[in-house]
Amino acid sequence: PGLAESWGVAKDGRSVTFKLRPNVAFQTTAYFKPTRPFDANDVVFSFERMMKASHPYNKVNGGVYEFFKSMEFDVLITDVVKVDPLTVRFELSRPESPFLSDLAMDFASITSAEYGAAMLKAKTPEKFDVEPVGTGPFAYQKYVKDSLIRFVAHPGYFGGKQAIDQLVFAITTDANVRYQKLKRGECQVAAEPPQADIAAMRADPHLKVLEGDGMNVGYLAMNVEKGPLKSKLVRQAINMALNKAAYVQAIYLGNATVAKGPIPPSMWSYDAKAEAYPYDPAKAKALLARAGFPSGFETSLWWPPISRPYNPNSKKMAEMIQADLQKIGVRTRLESYDWPAYLDKARKGEHQMVLMGWTADNGDPDNFLGTLLSCGAVRGGSNLSRWCDPGFEKAIGAARRTTDIGKRTALYLEAQRIFREGAPWVPLAHAKAYRSIRSDVVGFVLNPLGTDSFLGVSAR
Repeated sequence: PGLAESWGVAKDGRSVTFKLRPNVAFQTTAYFKPTRPFDANDVVFSFERMMKASHPYNKVNGGVYEFFKSMEFDVLITDVVKVDPLTVRFELSRPESPFLSDLAMDFASITSAEYGAAMLKAKTPEKFDVEPVGTGPFAYQKYVKDSLIRFVAHPGYFGGKQAIDQLVFAITTDANVRYQKLKRGECQVAAEPPQADIAAMRADPHLKVLEGDGMNVGYLAMNVEKGPLKSKLVRQAINMALNKAAYVQAIYLGNATVAKGPIPPSMWSYDAKAEAYPYDPAKAKALLARAGFPSGFETSLWWPPISRPYNPNSKKMAEMIQADLQKIGVRTRLESYDWPAYLDKARKGEHQMVLMGWTADNGDPDNFLGTLLSCGAVRGGSNLSRWCDPGFEKAIGAARRTTDIGKRTALYLEAQRIFREGAPWVPLAHAKAYRSIRSDVVGFVLNPLGTDSFLGVSAR
């Protein structure tokens, strides 16, 4: 909604027309000076890059458009039409209720067609992605790998120049080091504070701790295309073998709730009446025997090398899961890879079991159910269980085609029921969201979607 003043949906739901905000300036940087403001050409350019194999930027820097494909935008959007310089119409193959919410996600950000043309002319198209130009309040200045990303205030921002002149993301992967930097005043905002130190932070008069219900889920995805995990009974057994309540205490220090399904309790259409799989190793062993594995089997479990709110200690989580599975005869090898390789290999389905999680992008249930569990998401790479269920697909598809919240809720409840029966994941936990800030920071708001906005932020 930042770049559009208004929008309208056709009666048949198959086109959406946007009236664009006039006089929006692209950022001037050391490597590009725009000659015109943002207009419809930029919207068309940004989407045609993802839509059309013939687009000059489609293959630049690998041409991976995971969200665009996983959310079936490649099937949904049939055309993006420039009606006039400040009007754009999206033609759709079907009505799509989450479409407006989905367009607010970062994969749909609008880039500069003029900048793209300049980089093609200079024969450096790869710079388009790594030296970005946008319309937002802060302009990219510099990136030092594994060290920092530096931004400066964009004086031409349509919402007004920000109080912060210099915005620096100091890349600090150790949560304890982030805490020490915050205490010493070397930074003003620290992401994902150590759970064990939250009480001490609250007692420090120089610090504040922001807390809220996170719209997230940590989960164990089981690749339904591999070995024993093809069996629904095996997957149900693994659900019963894992002591999720123990994980919440040991990994999250109680700052999370046990997950019963794929979407968080704070999201509409959450199934509050659902029964979670009980922790029952004896029944889990019986299910394995019924599935033809009375002595268990061998498998692998991947854990990510990073910390996330939905899984603050993945290695420890993997070790606890390994111990629980051993009790029912499932012998598990633990494996990990550097983060880019981990994501790439998991998207390709090379794993058997993989720890992952998700934080909402836009507050719509389809962002979880569709993006993570649909048949299209198998093709796109974000459905790590590679589970494609016709009944589930029918329910979420019908939910997309109506704007009636009551009907959508009923359909999403049905989809959650099918998910529980099919058991492609073990949903583990919904973690609370935290940020720690210096007490002199003004205007910073905890975002349940997991992003950090510095729009309107300043320091006393």
